[in-house]
Amino acid sequence: MLDQPQFGRRLKRLRTARGLSQADVVGDDMSTGHLSRLESGDRRPTERTVAYLAHRLGVDTSALTGQADGTSLSGALAAAASAPPGTDGTAALGRAVEEDACEDPAARWHALWLLSQAAGRDGDHRRERTHLLQLLSLSRTLDAPDLLTRSLVRHARCARALGDMRTAESAAAEALSVARTAHLCVPDTLAALLELISIETDLGRWEAASQHVDELDRDLLPRASAVQAAEALWTAAVVSSRKGDDAAALARLDTALELLKGGQDDLTVWARLRTAATATALQMSPPRVAVAERWLTEAASVLDLIGTPAQLQELHALQAHLAFAQGRFEDAAQLSRAVLSEEDLRLPYRDRVRLSVLDGRLAIHAGRVEEGVAALQQLARQATQSRHVDLAAHVWQVLATTLAAGLHPSGADPCPTGPG
Repeated sequence: MLDQPQFGRRLKRLRTARGLSQADVVGDDMSTGHLSRLESGDRRPTERTVAYLAHRLGVDTSALTGQADGTSLSGALAAAASAPPGTDGTAALGRAVEEDACEDPAARWHALWLLSQAAGRDGDHRRERTHLLQLLSLSRTLDAPDLLTRSLVRHARCARALGDMRTAESAAAEALSVARTAHLCVPDTLAALLELISIETDLGRWEAASQHVDELDRDLLPRASAVQAAEALWTAAVVSSRKGDDAAALARLDTALELLKGGQDDLTVWARLRTAATATALQMSPPRVAVAERWLTEAASVLDLIGTPAQLQELHALQAHLAFAQGRFEDAAQLSRAVLSEEDLRLPYRDRVRLSVLDGRLAIHAGRVEEGVAALQQLARQATQSRHVDLAAHVWQVLATTLAAGLHPSGADPCPTGPG
């Protein structure tokens, strides 16, 4: 059992890390006054109290009572930041953050940044959001516009991955406002603007997104690094594609990929840009199958060797979409089912819905019309409720096109609209 005040500090950190108020934690069997005295260190907890609080927080009792391992935050931070590739130092860093008394807020911010980065890379966006909420609170305390902007951008991206468009839009808009007000450097302002453009596109606000793309082309793109310019061009390509200008979209994608030709800058970024370009090409009408296949093959050559589980799920999902666009329906069904049946599905909300749409579309092609139609209708309603206007429109369009294709004597899709 930890002595006070260490127990109280850990209790409060676990509570705030989950975004819970004292009233949220106490339930019916404890008063907020009692919890407050526990957190301040004025009262020593009993075993029964520890068990109750652990249950309310959703953790093992050891999370509240386990002894510190003696590792300081600065030591754990140095170890995590310098760890060789393939080494996971986040477990020790997480424990150090829990034990930290916040004597060095900047070091704590750095630790939370690394933890959120690792969670996002793993596709564990719920855990990522837990770290980001702490990061945002600390960023405001530090009164550092650059740190706040970076935290907000990552928070917006995480919320979008979880399908929480309201939070994503608010965070991205604030990030861009802070960056502009503080006259931050091009990379920070560009990152905020790119995230806002992506969110506006998802929300179906193509004109607003286009205006921001014009600003991007005029003010920021000429001063961006090769990596950021490539990401900016891909983001702008998505907007062009959604507006029906596939020629402009393909030109931007070609330019973006040429900027990172050979992957000299970062193999992970090189592969990620190719998977993103593949998704965009397959969502065109009609889908650009040849270039999509080439880009996805290039990405697979890297991700099959160094991809994380989340990246491999994205790769296999895109392979399912590509198989469908090529008319290989059995292969598409096997690939989509394999991904969707994974116990730990880590695809972002948009990709998960699109793959589920493909699964429903394949059910209709296989003759299970009622099952497929019901699945697509449910997905469309869910996308609408989440304010994902672009995604909802896509689902309804796929449903209409697939049903029309089912009436064709050959069973082929006379007017393909791209993958689900």
